[in-house]
Amino acid sequence: MPGPRQTLQRGVIILPSAFTLGNLFFGIYAMVSVSRGDFQWAGWCITIAGILDLLDGRVARLTRTGSAFGAQLDSLVDSISFGVAPGYVMFALFFADAEWSWVLAFVYITAVVVRLARFNMEQGGEAKRQYHGLPSTAAGMVLASFFPFSQTWFFNSYLSDLPWQQIMAVGMVLLAVLMVSHVPYSKVSKISLSTPRGVANSVILLAAVFLAVSVPEYFFFTVLALYIAWGLLKSVVLGFLDRIPVGDPLLDLEEDDVRSHSEVRDLDYGNLVPSRAVDFKLDSQSTPDPNQGLEEQA
Repeated sequence: MPGPRQTLQRGVIILPSAFTLGNLFFGIYAMVSVSRGDFQWAGWCITIAGILDLLDGRVARLTRTGSAFGAQLDSLVDSISFGVAPGYVMFALFFADAEWSWVLAFVYITAVVVRLARFNMEQGGEAKRQYHGLPSTAAGMVLASFFPFSQTWFFNSYLSDLPWQQIMAVGMVLLAVLMVSHVPYSKVSKISLSTPRGVANSVILLAAVFLAVSVPEYFFFTVLALYIAWGLLKSVVLGFLDRIPVGDPLLDLEEDDVRSHSEVRDLDYGNLVPSRAVDFKLDSQSTPDPNQGLEEQA
């Protein structure tokens, strides 16, 4: 019979997977809500799934219960909550009447699946400092939070006349391209009070939480859209300026490790050495004397 300590350890190990399965629950219920015509609740379900996806990895690191199983489970769940569910929301909201418009949802979902598979291969299922390409969580949440944003006073007053069907079609393709690209996107900062930068990040994060609770219909879509645009714009500007990023852009380390990390390259000069050694020693017996010929002529 397991003791209290073993029971507690099992409970701690199950905790990150519980967040992941909660992510799956809200992803599936979002599709159920779409089938019932409730796009508002569908958007919030995917948003809640994104919050749980943000927390499950942090809980795993906090409890030191991260595993390869958890990483694979998280990716499978993310493909549903941030791939299939947002694709279905966009299809039902904008493209259900067109014959071949479902291809847009297919392209988007395919990009999510490819992006998650590449994430597991390149970064081991966990980004320490930045993501290689747009995270599928951000892509899914920005699509899902569009409908709640479209019900606000600001949208109906200033943005409702725009051709949103065409805009969202182009947006889905752009999101798909960004997900499979190597455009670097920063990770959400940790709460830290040890450095001035950590304090500033903590204040910004707490302010973001306050706005997310106070005005969620404005906050999520606006912030996520700015996050996506900022990563793309930053890469484009650096590309035009021909600036090389500090460090290796594909090297994903913690911020503390980046400062202490120095790349050491092994230099092999073997190809520069002649294949046969050359002996430059002069033999005094075989070296001719330049004065010897002059003496013989005299």
